Amino acid sequence: MKTYKVTYKKYNRPIFVFNCGSAQDARALFIGNTFFSKDNGTWFNKSEFVKAIETPNAIIVLDELSRLSHDGMNLLIPVLDFTQRTLRLDESETSAVVHVAQGVTFIATANVGNEFTATRVMDLALTNRFPVVVEMEPLGFDEMASLIGVKFPNADQNQLESMLVLCHISDDTKIQVKLDNAKITKFIPTGTIVEAAELVMDGFSLSDIAEMVVYPTYENAGGVDSERLFAKQIVQKYTDKKSAGAGSPINSPTSTKPKTVIKF
Repeated sequence: MKTYKVTYKKYNRPIFVFNCGSAQDARALFIGNTFFSKDNGTWFNKSEFVKAIETPNAIIVLDELSRLSHDGMNLLIPVLDFTQRTLRLDESETSAVVHVAQGVTFIATANVGNEFTATRVMDLALTNRFPVVVEMEPLGFDEMASLIGVKFPNADQNQLESMLVLCHISDDTKIQVKLDNAKITKFIPTGTIVEAAELVMDGFSLSDIAEMVVYPTYENAGGVDSERLFAKQIVQKYTDKKSAGAGSPINSPTSTKPKTVIKF
């Protein structure tokens, strides 16, 4: 599991980032490990998290908190509680206790919703320790287009136009899932569009990208009412009629017919 330390230059505050979603051993993540060697015997190596909470004015980011194990969440409870602010290194009564340093601030990110099936339920004992909640909406078309411009400054005009088509498709799926009679239950996230844009830079066509990136996101069951068919209709809205016709690469990934994209 990777941890990161940077400095918030404006306020000269060190920032520690811990990826809770990749933690396999919560105790090792938050407390540390005990080791043994013939020369030194048994010794304890405290975790980066312990070092972080001992750093005055540190900003500690707990990324993907909703994917942390229940053991990990229980370890965090006294650390986050403003009346305690402590971490016990062992369960024994004589165990060393680490106190959270002055000015330490905790920030957590979490994916909340039924679509995030690998996440864990965070009870009020944990969520109440984060009284300030900032809800982040998915990026819209303009924001995605700006991101694409930053990520791919060397893209030529044709590549940029293809990337903007992908942004439109993603934005449309985000709109569709919010409808009362929504025909799809998932949208194409921004991160997927960035990866798809990489495929554009590698020379893949929009039809190939749709087959590899967009359509597998949706179930094919249900015939004419399937989510995948509806996703194909969304894709076809933003591609040339020649590409959307029968036998096109969208319907047949082995087809070699040329494809054009709409102009912006």
